Amino acid sequence: MPLSLDDPLWSTLEGGYRQPYDASAPLKALRAGDDIWHELWEELHHQGDVGAASYAAVPQLVSICGGAAERGVDFYALIALIEIERHRRHNPPVPGWLADSYHAAWAQLPAIAARDLQGECEPELLNAVLTVLALAKGDLKRGTVLMHMDSSEVDDWLEERLGWSGVYRQA
Repeated sequence: MPLSLDDPLWSTLEGGYRQPYDASAPLKALRAGDDIWHELWEELHHQGDVGAASYAAVPQLVSICGGAAERGVDFYALIALIEIERHRRHNPPVPGWLADSYHAAWAQLPAIAARDLQGECEPELLNAVLTVLALAKGDLKRGTVLMHMDSSEVDDWLEERLGWSGVYRQA
């Protein structure tokens, strides 16, 4: 079960700047329909740093956004980035009291992502969804590459490795 947004513990959890960041207020605003992604990106991650507030936000983000009619790139990309960065040696591990909730949220993500793969999917969203799917299935390396490789780098790789010229037949 995610940490309640009314729990006073939020005010003590560190975010990406390695200082306390109470993510409960912006998460409540997100739940109410406000666009607060910029703040969450700014505070939950900073130059590769994440903290307990970042980890605690993931189950809430899955709870808030998982049942929505649609999710955007920010949802997938932010939780993917938090998961990728948690594996860096300089970042703290997920606290024991939060581990079950954090991992349970990640277990829900393949089903949520599958819904977003139905119908049309913009390339940026597709990449973020595929990143989350790789991470949810335990493929940290593939997820990290997907997260950090933009389409021009994919084009370069295809040309260098496979001799593709950048002009492809459409199905």
